[in-house]
Amino acid sequence: MGLFDKMFGKGATTAQQEPNSEARFNELKGKYASVLNLIEQKEVQLQNLHVQDNKLFIRGAAPSSQVKDEVFNQIKLVDPNYEQDLTADITYDETRAAAAAAGGGQGHGGQTYEVKSGDNLSKISKQFYGDANEYMRIFYANRDKLKDPDKIQVGQQLTIPPAE
Repeated sequence: MGLFDKMFGKGATTAQQEPNSEARFNELKGKYASVLNLIEQKEVQLQNLHVQDNKLFIRGAAPSSQVKDEVFNQIKLVDPNYEQDLTADITYDETRAAAAAAGGGQGHGGQTYEVKSGDNLSKISKQFYGDANEYMRIFYANRDKLKDPDKIQVGQQLTIPPAE
């Protein structure tokens, strides 16, 4: 299973219940594949990736303003009229970045969780968000430590992004 094979984030459950949403998701995911690859390479922390109002909805936090600009430039390369089928909400918070650079806590504004025996990302997601299907938010926030959402290890320190 690839990183972007599943819709996730607030609104994804509703989107998955709409007729043809999975087909539309796959169509738009294919169109914007270069954007999603760049997001993965540049370690943009994704919070949402789903179909909303028949558009691909992407929400995430870039690690720098330069990365945010690179993502939007790539979107415009794919389609200069992207607003017709894509909603992109990519943010960059200078205050958080400065705090992280100074060693002042989580760069993503979340909290830390130590993986215990019997844990998986769905169980942790249920604990923090009340929804096991939000596990991809935790995975994307920890891509520096995790390569597969099904392979976490006891004792790992995971960043838990704040609930929306």
